[in-house]
Amino acid sequence: MTVVHVCTTCRQPHLRESKPEEVCGETLLGHVRKAADDTPLEIRGVACLMGCEHGCNIAISSDNKMTYVLGDFRPEEADAAAIVDYATRHADAPGGIVPYREWPQGVKGHFKARVPPLAAPPEL
Repeated sequence: MTVVHVCTTCRQPHLRESKPEEVCGETLLGHVRKAADDTPLEIRGVACLMGCEHGCNIAISSDNKMTYVLGDFRPEEADAAAIVDYATRHADAPGGIVPYREWPQGVKGHFKARVPPLAAPPEL
C-alpha cells in the first residue's frame, strides 16, 4: 500500500510572521484526501515532517520502495491533484521510481529528499 503523509502543522514560509495562525497543512490534507477518493492510496495527516523552510510538505512511501519527500506546495486543489497523480504512479512503479518523463508537471521542482527502502528496490 502506498501512503501519502501530509504535514498538518505546515505554514507557508512567507506568512510565518505576518499570519502565524495560518496553517496550510490541514487545508492541503483535505484537498489531497478529496483528490485521492477513487484511488487505492492511503492519506495520513502527520504532525510534522520537519521541512519548515519548505511549507506544505508531504512524503510518499510504500514497503520496499523509495520514499520521496516533497515540499513548497500551495494548499490548493491543483497541487493536491498533482500529488495524488504522482503517488499513484509511485504505487505502480517498480521500487517506487517513476521516470522523470512521467512526472506530473505539478510536482516538478518540489522534491526535497529521497530515502531508500530498508529492502533494496528491484534493479531497473
